[in-house]
Amino acid sequence: MRLSTTDMAEFTVPEVDYTRYSNYQLATVPLAILLVALLIIAGWYLMTGSPVAQGIAFTGGTEITVATDGATTTQIVEAFSVKPESVQAVPAAGTYIVTFQSDGSNEVEVTELTQQAEQAGFEIQSAYEVSPSFGTTTQTLALGGVGVAFLGMSILVFLMFRVFVPSIAIVVSAFSDIVISVALMNVLGIELSLGTVAALLMIIGYSVDSDILLNNHILRRSGDFYESTYRAMRTGVTMTLTSIIAMSVMAAVATAFGIQLLAAIGTVLVFGLVADLMNTYLLNLSLLRWYKFKGVVRWSTFEKTGVLFC
Repeated sequence: MRLSTTDMAEFTVPEVDYTRYSNYQLATVPLAILLVALLIIAGWYLMTGSPVAQGIAFTGGTEITVATDGATTTQIVEAFSVKPESVQAVPAAGTYIVTFQSDGSNEVEVTELTQQAEQAGFEIQSAYEVSPSFGTTTQTLALGGVGVAFLGMSILVFLMFRVFVPSIAIVVSAFSDIVISVALMNVLGIELSLGTVAALLMIIGYSVDSDILLNNHILRRSGDFYESTYRAMRTGVTMTLTSIIAMSVMAAVATAFGIQLLAAIGTVLVFGLVADLMNTYLLNLSLLRWYKFKGVVRWSTFEKTGVLFC
């Protein structure tokens, strides 16, 4: 049996009638969500002293993977002289990942912890330890890398467009994508690790890609504003939705098999990509439309006189 192309399902990006909404209406939702995300991060910082929960790669600590013969989570916790930070089950393997986070007091070395696990009848499958000083160095390098990547992206965008409003629209959208992703990490209890830092770097790349695509179609290609917007959306939305589906599948499969790192990376990427859709086609678009129809003349006046009339 042969199927023609007309019989196959085809994904079509719907054409949105942006003329029904003002720039304020388009920008209100993403800005409100950004504000909520900032409040969550600020609240988390006030409660914990850190804007996001950090894994042992940044704080230092010990992680032990044990196989048990029907032991409960409570029995695993009671087997150690120090209370674990977390005990996570790996359903596919029938094992548990026990994490001890370094807090500078009452710490036990990894050899003693493995001995306690063996005395309780657990089989040790893996164990490793990260010193607090090494974790601090790793944290500085990782977060510094995110900062340098964001700064480099901002400079590149300004060099490409050489116009303030379209450039700042891309930077604000990327910033919002990162902030929303970090806030949701706090809400869902996803720790900042080397894997999730990589996911945040990928979100910056995705965000810049979709925003530059939109800006290029509107500012540098011929055609009506809304026609150019729809052309950009057909490519950008399809690309982003495909990535969201792929990352969702990866997160679901990784969760089922207990691969926590991949599950965390996939989840963070899904959050960031969904936020990117909103920020690109609501926030960025509203700024571009203001610039295209009102801001060009006013910004030219500002450059000549130093006075900007809104």
